[in-house]
Amino acid sequence: MPELNQMNILRYKEYVGVFNFDPDIKLFHGDIVGIQDVVTFQGESVSELEQAIKDSVEEYLSLCKINGKKPDKPYSGEIKLRLGPGLHRDVATAAASSGLSLNAWMKKILEQQAHQALEQ
Repeated sequence: MPELNQMNILRYKEYVGVFNFDPDIKLFHGDIVGIQDVVTFQGESVSELEQAIKDSVEEYLSLCKINGKKPDKPYSGEIKLRLGPGLHRDVATAAASSGLSLNAWMKKILEQQAHQALEQ
C-alpha cells in the first residue's frame, strides 16, 4: 500500500511521488521524482491518489518490461557535490575533528537534516 505523509509525498515500492492539490479543478496531481522517465498520477481524493501512484508505477514497470527497457531506479546512492575550496576545507576539518571520514560525516549530517525536514 502506498505510504502518505504530510509533506505531499507518496511512496510506492522504491518510487517517490510528490503531489499538489489544485483547488480550481479540485484534483490532486503528482510526478514520480528521481527518475529520468516521466511518470505522473492524479486523483480527486487521497484514496484515488494512492491508487493512482500504484497504477502508474505498475504501468511504468510493465511498459519497461514490454519494451525491453530497464526501469530507472530512483537513486544510485551517490552524490557529486561542489563546495568551493573554503567550505571543502571546513567540512573536512569538522569531519576529522569528530573522528569520522568526510563521507561518513557528510552522510550523518545529511541524514539528520533530511529526517528533520521530512518530519515537519
